[in-house]
Amino acid sequence: MAESFDIIIIGSGPGGYVTAIRAAQLGFKTAVIERAYLGGVCLNWGCIPTKALLRSAEIFHYMQHARNYGLAAENVSYDATAVVKRSRNVSKRLNDGVGFLMKKNKVSVIWGEAAIDAPGKVTVKPASAEAPKGSLGPGAYEAKHIIIATGARPRMLPGLEPDQKLVWTYFEAMVPERMPKSLLVIGSGAIGIEFASFYRSFGAEVTVVEVLPQILPVEDAEIAGLARKAFEKQGIKIFTGATVTRLDKKADSVTATIDDGKGGMQTLTVERVISAVGVTGNVENLGLERLGVKIDRGAIAIDGYGRTNVPGIYAIGDVAGPPMLAHKAEHEGVVCVEAIKGLKPHPLDKLKIPGCTYCAPQIASVGFTEAAAKDKKLDVRVGRFPFVGNGKAIALGEDQGLVKVIFDKVTGQLIGAHMIGVEVTELIQGYVVAMNLETTEEELMHTVFPHPTLSETMGEAVLDAYGRVLNM
Repeated sequence: MAESFDIIIIGSGPGGYVTAIRAAQLGFKTAVIERAYLGGVCLNWGCIPTKALLRSAEIFHYMQHARNYGLAAENVSYDATAVVKRSRNVSKRLNDGVGFLMKKNKVSVIWGEAAIDAPGKVTVKPASAEAPKGSLGPGAYEAKHIIIATGARPRMLPGLEPDQKLVWTYFEAMVPERMPKSLLVIGSGAIGIEFASFYRSFGAEVTVVEVLPQILPVEDAEIAGLARKAFEKQGIKIFTGATVTRLDKKADSVTATIDDGKGGMQTLTVERVISAVGVTGNVENLGLERLGVKIDRGAIAIDGYGRTNVPGIYAIGDVAGPPMLAHKAEHEGVVCVEAIKGLKPHPLDKLKIPGCTYCAPQIASVGFTEAAAKDKKLDVRVGRFPFVGNGKAIALGEDQGLVKVIFDKVTGQLIGAHMIGVEVTELIQGYVVAMNLETTEEELMHTVFPHPTLSETMGEAVLDAYGRVLNM
């Protein structure tokens, strides 16, 4: 007899393990199937270890500029092996934490490769990775509800395929044996820009090539323009509207041919290349085609509650389409199991999902960009406040930044917020809460922001939208 559960979740990334915990809290007998590592890509090879690397880069940067703060730090250097080791230790700590949370919440962990034979039936085959102690093994399992949370993997472009030695994905870029002296990054989304920022901080000559007209294509154009100026000031070379047409590999270098989009062709020789041209959902080998589960542009099609077109089969996170963000996956999973329980949760509103890029300077946003709002024919008010007018930013020595807000002129509702500068990835949530509460400009202007804090820029930007800015 196949062991039976109420809910089986395939994949233990942030979406999968959070969904499993919430399902267990709601009284469901729950299992999660994993084939490689608890916590998925985010905890092991994505969100968390990259932030650990970027923190090392940030500290190294400040040490090099100690005299700007009246301090002395002589002969500042770094140990690439130790930087990577710290990052891996951070990942292991969180990986172990997920295992603890599964036990605490009485979620069964099934180790292996899953395929859905029919609604309610899953076969698990052995996986190459070592199974954690106490996990269940391969076999047949049943569940009334099966939630697919298999995540995504790096997208491959023909002729530019990574080889793990000279041409990297984010997997190899996180564990370099040494810091390359020169680097080409193909793609300027969050992953590409974060690695460009990291390696530039440690002295690499970095070039970024983006096929679209602006770097950070999903961000507000004004913020992306400020980011480009900041990166170029740091010495990063940037090509937009350009493509890498060819990579010629040598023993320890790569020569790239770049079509600059202006009728010119350039060649660039670097030690390493990072391919950061996006990710694609892991929809293969799950039996979805046989079951008739609808796939749309490489992602599983779902409604606002994670339901696919096949009853009893659900999907959340990266495999269910953009935005490819861990916090989106977590929220989708909670909504999914609460709907299964009959709690009638609100469907996920993707416009209220914040995006964060942890480069230097940081970038954060939520809601409509100014261009998107105008494309929707909305009449808008736009407010801006620069960090140069904020006392805390000046005291930190981080006075380069901007907060931008977008209001619907008719209703006064906040419909977009965009930031660049130090710690804006922490600030953005204030606007996310405001948007979720459908806050108006009047309510925001009545809000007291503590002084001196960076958050004051948020209040001032609102005031600026209505001609009432105080400190500029």
